[in-house]
Amino acid sequence: MERTLSIIKPDGVSRGLIGEVIKRFEQNDIRIVAMKMLHMTQKQAEGFYAVHKERPFFGSLTQFMTSGPVVVMVLEGNQVIAKNRELMGATNYKEAAEGTIRRDFATDIEKNVVHGSDAPETAAFEIGYFFNSFELVG
Repeated sequence: MERTLSIIKPDGVSRGLIGEVIKRFEQNDIRIVAMKMLHMTQKQAEGFYAVHKERPFFGSLTQFMTSGPVVVMVLEGNQVIAKNRELMGATNYKEAAEGTIRRDFATDIEKNVVHGSDAPETAAFEIGYFFNSFELVG
């Protein structure tokens, strides 16, 4: 079993899409083994997205991610990283496949409702950033 991190971003939370996102995970045999809502500080967002520090969108991304509460989750399942990325759709929602979360709900490239780890190493870092081992069920 593989694990990955998923975040419902501030736009998804404020628009009432938490249940819809979770429903899509559950309908695709993805198990949630940890979940919490939090409001990231600027420092926390900068630490989480440190890999993008030199990119031109870093400032706007961290500002957006601190604009409201997010829901962070640890997902578990067979090939869950790839499965979650398929369910989310392309980062640019205009390029995302029909029926994906981003295609159905995103309003721009940054306000694209969800984040998901892209590799096992990234998932390990991202899960550890938000959760300790006592918070993971199963």
